[in-house]
Amino acid sequence: MASILDEYEDSQNTRQSAQQHSRLSSANIGITHSGFVNVRLEEEKPIFNKQRIDFTPPEKINHLAVCNNQLCMSLGKDTLLRIDLAKPDQPNQIELGRKDDSKVHRLFLDPTGSHVLISLSTSECLYLNRNTQKVRSLSRWRGHLIESVGWNKLLGNETSTGPILVGTSQGIIFEAEISANEGSLFNTNPDQYFRQVHSLEEDGKPAPICCLEVERGLENKYFIIATTRKRLFQFVGKVAEGSEQQGFSSIFNQNQDLLPSFQEFPANMGYSEITFYTSKLRTSPKAFAWMMGNGVLYGQLDYVRPDSLLSDVQVWEYTPDIDLNLKKPISIVLTQFHFLLLLHDRVKAICTLNGQVVYEDVFPDKFGTLKKMIKDPVGGLVWIYTERAVFRYHIQREARDVWQMYMSMNKFDLAKEYCRDRPECMDMVLAKEAEHCFQNKRYLESAKCYALTQNYFEEIALKFIEAKQEEALKEFLLKKLNNLKQTERTQITLLVTWLAELYLNRLGQLESDGNSIIFQETRDEFRHFLSTPKHKECLFNNRSTIYDLLASHGNVDDMVYFSVVMQDYERVISHYCQHDDYSAALDVLSKHCDEKLFYKFSPVLMQHIPKKVVDAWIQMGKRLDPKKLIPALMNYSQMGSTQQISETIRYMEFCVYELNVTEEAIHNYLLSLYAKYKPDSLLLYLEQAGTHASEIHYDLKYALRLCAEHGYLRACVLVYRIMELYEEAVDLALQVDVDLAKSCADLPEDDEELRKKLWLKIARHVVQEEKDVKKAMNCLSSCNLLKIEDILPFFPDFVTIDHFKEAICGSLEEYNQHIEELKQEMEEATESAKRIREDIQEMRNKYGVVDSQEKCAACDFPLLNRPFYLFLCGHMFHYDCLFQEVTPHLSAYKQGRLEELQKKLAATTQSSKSRHRPNAQGRRRHFQPGKGQCRHKPGTDKIRH
Repeated sequence: MASILDEYEDSQNTRQSAQQHSRLSSANIGITHSGFVNVRLEEEKPIFNKQRIDFTPPEKINHLAVCNNQLCMSLGKDTLLRIDLAKPDQPNQIELGRKDDSKVHRLFLDPTGSHVLISLSTSECLYLNRNTQKVRSLSRWRGHLIESVGWNKLLGNETSTGPILVGTSQGIIFEAEISANEGSLFNTNPDQYFRQVHSLEEDGKPAPICCLEVERGLENKYFIIATTRKRLFQFVGKVAEGSEQQGFSSIFNQNQDLLPSFQEFPANMGYSEITFYTSKLRTSPKAFAWMMGNGVLYGQLDYVRPDSLLSDVQVWEYTPDIDLNLKKPISIVLTQFHFLLLLHDRVKAICTLNGQVVYEDVFPDKFGTLKKMIKDPVGGLVWIYTERAVFRYHIQREARDVWQMYMSMNKFDLAKEYCRDRPECMDMVLAKEAEHCFQNKRYLESAKCYALTQNYFEEIALKFIEAKQEEALKEFLLKKLNNLKQTERTQITLLVTWLAELYLNRLGQLESDGNSIIFQETRDEFRHFLSTPKHKECLFNNRSTIYDLLASHGNVDDMVYFSVVMQDYERVISHYCQHDDYSAALDVLSKHCDEKLFYKFSPVLMQHIPKKVVDAWIQMGKRLDPKKLIPALMNYSQMGSTQQISETIRYMEFCVYELNVTEEAIHNYLLSLYAKYKPDSLLLYLEQAGTHASEIHYDLKYALRLCAEHGYLRACVLVYRIMELYEEAVDLALQVDVDLAKSCADLPEDDEELRKKLWLKIARHVVQEEKDVKKAMNCLSSCNLLKIEDILPFFPDFVTIDHFKEAICGSLEEYNQHIEELKQEMEEATESAKRIREDIQEMRNKYGVVDSQEKCAACDFPLLNRPFYLFLCGHMFHYDCLFQEVTPHLSAYKQGRLEELQKKLAATTQSSKSRHRPNAQGRRRHFQPGKGQCRHKPGTDKIRH
């Protein structure tokens, strides 16, 4: 119990620290209005709450150790006081029984609180177990001044320490083990063994080992940290699984050939101290803080790193009021976010996040100089003692202000983690994060954060509108909409309509840009928004507004989709099908004419009411894609009844003959149906489909294979003919009918050699297979390319000439007749040539008369004003008029030829004028008006003056 005076002092310190904290908080926030009003009905308790223990020691306190709620205290010269903090009213006082002048140098307590080691100034060490009253001397340890102990947290228990490490003032590290059990007759010492494993130096000299810590990582990897006055050493090594009891010698042996990893600082204050923070019991420490001459080195412990355990290391330099010559720091304790530094008259708490001193507690001089500060890793209490008093600190809600520090460091995720139960603080963090993201142009993240804050809706919306960030605005509105309650109908209506407009604007923009992938993604997102059950009531109540928006943007597809969502036709049809009311389901389907629903439900309906389903398909016409109905048709055509098969054929015929569908899959399927179930229609379909490959819509190879599998030879011949494989067609036709083969043989009209070859095949077949000479002679008469000599080799040697004597005589007569026709053609050609010569002679003397009143037939101007042409038919044209009339109707080649002739004619005319210039006047007198005559020059149709 604390005294009344102490409680009064504590309350004064609490009030001062709370006021200081309040000033710091209000000065550091700097956040815009969030919508929360921070009202505190009572002052918050300080993080570090000091309490003096109601204990008056009978002698001066020399040393104190606390662990696992077990407190050990060295009083005076020869007294050890043990207190179980769970039973503070039952202290246990033990006399060490020392007669010499030795003093207690150090006091060590293991993590279980069961083993106490007492290091004496005479380089001796005593041992005391919690369950005994007898102090036992460790003989093997004699001669070494113990400065530090590294306890074994894995193997240590109430009766045995397991292998531990011991550091001395001479820089030697020993490995030892202590057992509280009584030894054998020949070995009564508690120390099982004590052997040297390593030694440390500073500046080439042995240095006292101030602290030792042993931690186990992953995969049996051990980390050993040892500190001297200026150095921090790390030893890393693996211990074989199952051999932990053998100790740590193997770890030091692994590092024997290499210098141990260490960090060194120049300043030396004669000692150092390292402390660790463990979040939970029986777990490895997560952070460390090392107090040394240059300040405090602190950071995190990373057990994954292969070479070093320390990470994110920082150095906090001592403040100016800490003088290493006069006021050296005494002890250090590490908590989750602070380390406490003990000076001779005060305690300082420094935040590990920003290095700021956040708490300072001055102790009155009446208690004496502060000696040591210890933290109980189990209870979490911090203990401080002087020679005449003991104090303890309760650390409560240490993380309550951490969010502000993380927020100022822009570590928003961590800030939010530490203010989850404080909505007003969470709102500030979100607002700061949103503003930070907005300034860094991460607009989508900013929108998500703004939507979770209580900031004014209008300000945020205008902010994104001014920045022209529609996507971020849409994200903000979506998040806000999801956070609204169903009772806030006005706000929901506003946001739903606004979002619909933003979606439609975005879709229109993407469609105009031609970005099909993003357009489809945005459309899917919009349709998901329209079909969200949470907004269904709002959309239904305001469906007219949504329809108007869709219509104003011309978005027909989404309008249809929205109507389906609102009416839910699919659910109705599914309901009827589940209740075997297939006619009603088909009625709904036919009424709303939704193609997707047709494709989805047609397989079920086709199984039960095939005729009605096919009637509905026919009524839908081209709105249905027959290809998407083929899977259902093929399924039930293979395992269905005759009615289903006949209805399948009926719909396929409708697609082919009525809708003029050209899809190859449709025609192939109809072809297969004909081949299996209606062979009489197969040949008719093939004939009507066309005779050229360009007109065919089915797969010719598939049709050929199908017909061959079912043995339809005539159909195969027809397909061969379309594929222009005439030899194969003739070979196959000869197996069916010779006349069919003859019709195939005449098809290659442009290839006489192939035709002759095909007819020879027919002739060979008739002679050799059918042995019919008359038919062979008919082949000669059917094909004018065949002669009697072509088919004679096909006849056997014993056939007499009587069978084809008439054919031979007929062939000879044809040859004679052909010779006579050639003679007659020669005589007619000779006579024709004679007549042509006479006509040419007659044309040389022919002329035409042109009257002076004659006009050009093209321009209707007097003909004799310019050069002209006179034709035998009586038409007369100016030279240039005739040129203009004729030129547009000539080909490019003839136009070039005409220009070439004009140039030659112009050159000839020029040379003629130069030769006959003296007679020009007489020629003009010859052509008097009304009596001018022109002669026609044969071959050129040009009038000669």
